[in-house]
Amino acid sequence: TEVVRHFTRLSTWNYAIDLNLYPLGSCTMKYNPRINEEIAALPHFANCHPSMPEAYIQPQLKVIYELQSLLTRLTDMKATTLQPAAGAHGELTGLFLIQAYHHQKNEDRNVILIPDSAHGTNPATCTLAGYKIKELKSGPNGMIDIEALKSALTPEVAGLMITNPNTLGVFEKSISEAAELLHQNGSLLYMDGANFNAIIGKASLGKMGVDVCHLNLHKTFSTPHGGGGPGAAAVVVSDRLKPFLPAPLVEKATTANGQDHYFWLRPEQSIGRMKAGPGHFGVLIRALTYILTYGNEIHKIAEQATLNANIVRHELKDTLQLASTGDSMHEAVFSDANFKKTGFDTLTLAKALIDYGYHPPTVYFPLIVSGALMIEPTETESTETILHFTQVVKDIINRMNNQDETLRQLPLRAPVTRVDEVAAARNPILNYFTNQNNQEG
Repeated sequence: TEVVRHFTRLSTWNYAIDLNLYPLGSCTMKYNPRINEEIAALPHFANCHPSMPEAYIQPQLKVIYELQSLLTRLTDMKATTLQPAAGAHGELTGLFLIQAYHHQKNEDRNVILIPDSAHGTNPATCTLAGYKIKELKSGPNGMIDIEALKSALTPEVAGLMITNPNTLGVFEKSISEAAELLHQNGSLLYMDGANFNAIIGKASLGKMGVDVCHLNLHKTFSTPHGGGGPGAAAVVVSDRLKPFLPAPLVEKATTANGQDHYFWLRPEQSIGRMKAGPGHFGVLIRALTYILTYGNEIHKIAEQATLNANIVRHELKDTLQLASTGDSMHEAVFSDANFKKTGFDTLTLAKALIDYGYHPPTVYFPLIVSGALMIEPTETESTETILHFTQVVKDIINRMNNQDETLRQLPLRAPVTRVDEVAAARNPILNYFTNQNNQEG
């Protein structure tokens, strides 16, 4: 009884999407349907092993094949791998594919162009893959400057790595023109699909000219990702990169008696494995279930997600300063320009939201926005919830304008109140025993 009470009590101290809005920008913290969990927990899925003979895992191979096929169709690309374990791992896979493509052509290209609004993982992944980075400045509309791209294209450029919609919540309208310029230079276009939720079922990556893109299954496709995982990233590619995909993929053949047979296949010029197994299979099942649940209405995800983000934008545009002039897609991004003069900062606003019962949005990112606030409500939130959240933000800003000094102490109602974050970073207590030893010492 005490054990049950202990963990139940701990759960009441936590915050989760099942309790309330989770407005973390660029994270797509949507509701995770329970039907996904039920399907993933079925014994023949939960208890299988990837090393079992093909004949014994036909249903599991079919799951992988169907998800590969559906994601390829949803993006209008040519092929998909499901091996990557998470978003940044998908980025690394995509860059390795670009490397393989240029090596096959005997081209020594070692530069990746990255907009200044890029996800933080993008430059880190480029460095890990052995590339040099050249930054492109964004315009006042939040989009890349095509003229800057033209001047940056040299024979050393392997590709452009661009998030679309980007981290300012804006759709890169010139992406097709950018793709054409890149291809004329012999370079490739990598699209970070972290924000695919805003365009799912509405846009064709193939028509944009994208060569490779990773999709975060733990974001757009509703698989759980709070607490560090497990994640998964599908990587979709154009014809240029299809021969180099990681092995193995799953293919389908029809037997003599008309039955479907699924089997492992190694692409002709494969870069090899990116993971010991075929991917995070339990996550893949959840993503497939999610897609099949929506069926031909999957485009409604993008429509509702964009509508909700624009409700946030409309409600707060006179209270907070918008970060760009471009139209908002999946999220609304604001700066601290309107309240910085009060002496309060973005962190104070974020901490105060906790006392009002809300998880804070993403703050201080992207770095090109002063005191940034990224708010992504996703499609699963009601208008009533969003309006209440935006009213709370207005109330906090009003308290800032009235010089309410108690804001600096918040949160006071949470299980964990304001902590010394500098001390925590410099002298971390990483486990219970270290803490006990310090107290006893």
